[in-house]
Amino acid sequence: MRLPKLDRIDLKILSELQKNGRITNVKLADAVGLSPSPCLMRVRRLEKAGYIGGYGATINMAKLGEVISVFTEITLSDHRHGDFFRFESAIRNVDEVVECHLVSGGYDYLLKFVARGIVHYQETIEQLLQRDIGIDKYFSYVVIKSPFIKAHYPLTALFDESH
Repeated sequence: MRLPKLDRIDLKILSELQKNGRITNVKLADAVGLSPSPCLMRVRRLEKAGYIGGYGATINMAKLGEVISVFTEITLSDHRHGDFFRFESAIRNVDEVVECHLVSGGYDYLLKFVARGIVHYQETIEQLLQRDIGIDKYFSYVVIKSPFIKAHYPLTALFDESH
């Protein structure tokens, strides 16, 4: 399926929706300079084409209880295709891992863990090491404070050619 070319209005729609997925169509149309009917048609087209992967809620974790975030560098023992596949398959099912990135540089993966505390994180890492999924070494970085976390991407700056 060939993806439709996005114009400036499509980018504005995506920008607004990523900031507020519950915005009404009328308010969205007003924000992007369209009337409601063409705006809704564009949103449906963007959804159908897969530009919009879903809608969700941003949870205020601090309200639920204390948690820590830990970024972990992982280096694999071996670097064959199957080694990467085995690691990624295993790590995908670990609830505490909320991000997994294959990176270039001095290690292979950068993972983001969310845990109840240091003990919970350490138990999770130890369970991974016992599973023999190819981890050679790891380094952990406990997040002390997150001054901000952006939940949206700068779509206009990245993809609007007139920008």
